[in-house]
Amino acid sequence: MEKSMLKINFNGTSVQEIPTGTEVRALAGMFNDPDKIFAFKINNKIYPLDKKLKYNASIEPVYQNSKDGAKIYRRSLCFLLAAATHKVYPEARLLVGHSLEHGFFYTLENCKDNIPEALKNINNEMQELVKKDIIISSKHISYTEAVDLLTKLGLKQTLLQMNYTCPPRIKINILEDFSDLYFGPLVQSTGCLTIYELLPYADGFLLRFPGRKNPDKLTPFVDQPKLFEVYHNYKEWGKRVNVTSVADLNKLVIERKINDFIDITETFQQKCISMIATQIEKKKTARVVLIAGPSSSGKTTTSKKLSLELQALGINPKVISLDCYYVDHSRTPRDKDGNPDFECLEALDIDLLNQNLVDLFAGKEVIIPTYNFHNGTQTFDEKNKMTLKEGEILIMEGIHGLNDKLTPKIPAELKFKIYLSALTQLNVDDHNRISASDNRLIRRIVRDYQFRGKSAAGTIAMWPSVRNGEEQHIFPFQNNADAILNTALDYELSVLKVFADPLLRCVKPTEPEYAEACELLRFLDNFATIAPTAVPPRSIIREFIGGSAFKY
Repeated sequence: MEKSMLKINFNGTSVQEIPTGTEVRALAGMFNDPDKIFAFKINNKIYPLDKKLKYNASIEPVYQNSKDGAKIYRRSLCFLLAAATHKVYPEARLLVGHSLEHGFFYTLENCKDNIPEALKNINNEMQELVKKDIIISSKHISYTEAVDLLTKLGLKQTLLQMNYTCPPRIKINILEDFSDLYFGPLVQSTGCLTIYELLPYADGFLLRFPGRKNPDKLTPFVDQPKLFEVYHNYKEWGKRVNVTSVADLNKLVIERKINDFIDITETFQQKCISMIATQIEKKKTARVVLIAGPSSSGKTTTSKKLSLELQALGINPKVISLDCYYVDHSRTPRDKDGNPDFECLEALDIDLLNQNLVDLFAGKEVIIPTYNFHNGTQTFDEKNKMTLKEGEILIMEGIHGLNDKLTPKIPAELKFKIYLSALTQLNVDDHNRISASDNRLIRRIVRDYQFRGKSAAGTIAMWPSVRNGEEQHIFPFQNNADAILNTALDYELSVLKVFADPLLRCVKPTEPEYAEACELLRFLDNFATIAPTAVPPRSIIREFIGGSAFKY
């Protein structure tokens, strides 16, 4: 019987007929640099190279140096590490943590050797697996088979999560006698995973990997001790309250104990804000608090909560928005595409800002400008006069807050800098972490729709530009902070899922953002939902879902 044929659109350049059932890897030769292709987008959804084509489709290669290619490499490297660790130390528990400077932090429990010796042995096994260039395969197994497999491998958190996500069949990745749950495409064989480093760090180690822009080499390690300390303390808190994974969170939801955990989580975060307010009070000389953080890190709500804490200490805060200091549209710098670049420091009237601050600290009255985003003009109104009296302090939030080039005329002793980051301490399971960037993107998707009427596809489309701006203007200065606040709330994704899920399902397979939407939906499937009514009125989450007791 003659095989049926499919019409395949090759990246919008040509259409050819291909036999039904052809593995997409067989078409890699139709594109440039086939050896650098890690996966394919089929109708804008990412699939591994062994995916068989069964319907007419448009296909596009996912290269190693792309955002999605970098994700695949990191995910595959984590799988290789887990497989090697299981082979060398079958009784040990490998636990992934947060990201740190092109790497993931891991701890190793129940290991007979110390970290340096263990890393030497694990690395030797990883190198051997890479040298053998073993195919990484995947397949579906039944729920019962998955439970038996996870029990055999000792993956307790993954096994616990199976109580709350119960599909009839489950996809797994396989490398020799090791298996783990499938969370997305991996490279086709271990021979691709040559660039990595295992580096002892704190009470664990870092699995370091190349960045997307330079996929063939590792960048020098730049430590971030303050950020790590905040995450480490938060992780220890999670252990104390016995909630360290999505499965632990889901258990509280199912057993109707989530309200107490919400109260505990909110109280802990407020306590952290209170401690920062006390730091500001003890500095004595601080006249301006500068708050910076990446998109959707909760800067606005944090500013308001910090204001209340300062008032409780007898310090009266006044707020100035950095947005007021945008220069007129005619003076706004342009990016490489000729569009206004509102992310760069030069988009702000630095001279005016510094003169206003100097005058305020000298007891003078100033007029704070306003910026009209509709016509791109800066205006001055007598109604916006401000003075700074004794016992009063300024709070300013914006992406350049930690960069000293923002306030070059202000002495260091007058400034207190705060960096915000949404670092959940929860893991999906032992080997799969929750990305802080994905957490913030989901926050942003919900907020953009709730308050700006923007679709999920629209938010996803602009996210790479936002991330590029963060990498240039925020992340390089995070170690300059006097204090770091973790704004993540461990229950928030169960609430955000209620809003984000239907928005993500509206992204069409014909849209380039479909692959990201599918990945976020697959991630959110791990969470049991929590009703938005359970969220306190002054929670940071209200900044994104609405209904806040604060006015924005």
